[in-house]
This record gives sequence, C-alpha cells and structure tokens, in this order.
Amino acid sequence: MSIKVVKFGGSSLADAGQIKKASAIIKSDADRRYVVPSAPGKRFPEDVKVTDLLYACYEKASLGEDFSQEFEKIRSRYNEIIEGLGLDLSLDEQLGQIRKSLATAGREYAASRGEYLNGIVIAAYLGYTFIDAADVIVFSDEGQMMRHETVAKLREHLRGVEHAVIPGFYGKSVSGVVRTFSRGGSDVTGSLVARAVHADVYENWTDVSGILVADPRVVDSPIVIPVITYKELRELSYMGFSVLHEDAIFPVRTAGIPINIRNTNAPGDDGTMIVPDSDAAEEVAARTITGIAGKKGFCAVNIEKGMMNSEIGFIRDVLNVFADLGISVEHIPSGIDTLTIIADSASLNGKEEKMLSALRKAVNPDHLEFEPDIAMLAVVGRGMRRTRGTAARIFAALAHGRINIKMIDQGSSELNIIIGVNENDLHQAIRCIYDAFISSTL
Repeated sequence: MSIKVVKFGGSSLADAGQIKKASAIIKSDADRRYVVPSAPGKRFPEDVKVTDLLYACYEKASLGEDFSQEFEKIRSRYNEIIEGLGLDLSLDEQLGQIRKSLATAGREYAASRGEYLNGIVIAAYLGYTFIDAADVIVFSDEGQMMRHETVAKLREHLRGVEHAVIPGFYGKSVSGVVRTFSRGGSDVTGSLVARAVHADVYENWTDVSGILVADPRVVDSPIVIPVITYKELRELSYMGFSVLHEDAIFPVRTAGIPINIRNTNAPGDDGTMIVPDSDAAEEVAARTITGIAGKKGFCAVNIEKGMMNSEIGFIRDVLNVFADLGISVEHIPSGIDTLTIIADSASLNGKEEKMLSALRKAVNPDHLEFEPDIAMLAVVGRGMRRTRGTAARIFAALAHGRINIKMIDQGSSELNIIIGVNENDLHQAIRCIYDAFISSTL
C-alpha cells in the first residue's frame, strides 16, 4: 500500500464544516494515513485566528493582566467545532492546563496550543491515533530543529501505527521546553513526517488549487502550474514565490518525495505536483515557461575600466569591498571592460558613499555609477533548454512593452533567465512575458 502524508492549513480547518471537508478528503483515499493539522484559521475576513488569540492571552498573562475574555473565545471556538462535528469530547482538562501554564511556559508554548488542541479534535473525529508533536519533533536548546533526531523519533513512534494525527508547527527542545518553527511550521512538520515514513506523496492542502504561473495581484487570473521541479521552485522562491519555505521542502526534496499542492475547497482539482528533477518531469513540460516572478529592492553599481580583464584579482578586490561593508551581492554580469554588481538595497543601509569611496580606492575605475530602484525578474522553465529562441521572445515581449532592460543574467543550466528592470516597470514586464508565453497558448 502506498503512503500519503496530508497537511491541512488553518483556512482548511477553520470550523467544523471545513474539518468535515478535510476528513472526507482523507477518508476518500486509504493511502492518506498520516495527518498534520494547523490551528483553526480565519472563518471570515474579520475573524481572528486561534493562534493570534493565544498570543494575546500570553501577552496579558505575562504582564499579570486578566486574559479571561480572550481565553473564553478560544474555549468557545473549540467547543463550537466539537459540537459541529457531533463529538463526545471535552477539552476542559487541556484548556485548564494551558490556562495555568500561559504566564510561565513562554510565548512559543502559547502559540503551539492551537495546533495541539486541533490535533486532539481531528484525531477523535477521524478515529486516528493522536501523537503529540512535542514527543517527536526535536529542537536544540538554541531553537534549531534537529532533523536526524526528529526523523528517528517519528519512526519510533509511528512504527506499527496505521493512522495518526501529528499536530504541526511545534516540538520540544532536548531540555523539555516547547519550541515552534519560525516559518512555515506545519509545512515543515508534514515534510518531516513524510520523510520519516518514506511517503510516496506529501499532500499539502490549502485554499488554492496549486502554484500559479505568476502573482495574481499582477496578472489577471494566471493559470496553475501542473508540474514543477524542486530546482524551478527554488529559483522562483528566490524572487518572492511564497509557496513553501525552503525548510519545508528540504526533508522531502532530499528523499525524492513529491509534494502535491491541493485545494480543500476544490478537491477535484489536480493542483500542482512538485517533483524531483528527472526525465519524467521533462516529459510533462508542456510549456517553455514554468513560472515568472519578480522582486524589488535591488541596486546596481556599474564599474568601467579599460583593460579590466587583464588585471588579475580585479573582481576579487571589488567583492572584498562589499564583503567588508556587509553588503549582500546578488548578481555580477560583466563585459571586457565593464562590471556590474547587483546588490540588495536593504543591506546598504546608508553605506552608498562609503562603498563608492572604497571602490575608487581599491580598483581605481575609469567610471563608477550607482543606480538605485532596480527590480529583478526571473523567467524560469525546464522547457527553455529544448526550445530555441526563448531569450529572443522574452526580449521582444519587453521591447513591445517599451521596457528598458538594465541587466541580463542566465545560468549555465538554462533553467532561468534573470532580467533587471526599473522598479516601476516590474509589473508590466511580468504581464508582457506572461502574455507572450502563456496567454498566447491558451
């Protein structure tokens, strides 16, 4: 029998109705054996997440203030879910312990209790074994997740357990303190469980039907990417694709386990498969371009010097200036007598003049120019390797949109082309490329 680990986000478990949807999805496939739930999210736009209510309780408790009103909202929320699911279940004991511990157990303990309680409820509704994440997710005392120890613990606790619910987002340090993941917490837990049980697929259920080719705030109704490789996703994530944090991808990527992004509210949609880099992925590459993403907040330092290419150590001396000032370098396009450094504007932090002065002293350039307000645009697709004229089509689309290109950079893998444009042109550039490669094929 195949094994699927399924993770559901907060919006998928916001109330009893949503939990019933998620449970129906789980029960519809016997391979879905291990469930990782988040805490209940918002039921409507003005609603408050359970985790935010717990944070509010902790803040008041730590100051010795009364938090009864906020805590009763949490109690009421779970009682409403339990009643809506028709369960004969009481969380009074757990809630009482949480209330007593809030002031002393710490902010991370408070934040984790939403997943903990929801895990108990969902395990009872499904009839699955509940496994407290504190017993299987191991953190160091400094707050770093210990992957090898965690996978070993998970395998130990899940051995012989056919179906289980393991709450996401939290674990426990070696000294016994509850700790939480800083980003993508439940996603990371799901990935670790999938790695531990050698899952065939890790399903990540949310409120969207997969990963979109472009940001829907920029492109009107972009299509879903059916299949994307881990390498492509990493390239797009660098430019702001906020699908899954790298910490959530790493455990399954290294094990070759695919991730399926699915929509709880549209379970019939195939979603997006995130797969290892393989010939199989190549075979399903229907389009040249897999995704388009862009990010603002860069600057360019343009350096010109005659016979620069004959000066041994020239680029090293330039990069030493940036390293000494703690400025992050992102790209280095160059010519025979020209060199451009693309840097993260935030890392400059008022160091522009100091940087330019240091560069003049280090390499004595013929011309030195600082250019702020640069945006970087990544066009990513494994199909580009087998398609002639891709770069020409990109540049033609940008020329048609009257967009000036500041920089061009392409990796040796031919997986992506990175283009620098003015920040004001970024959204139009994304739309132009989407129209040229996607809209024209629909």
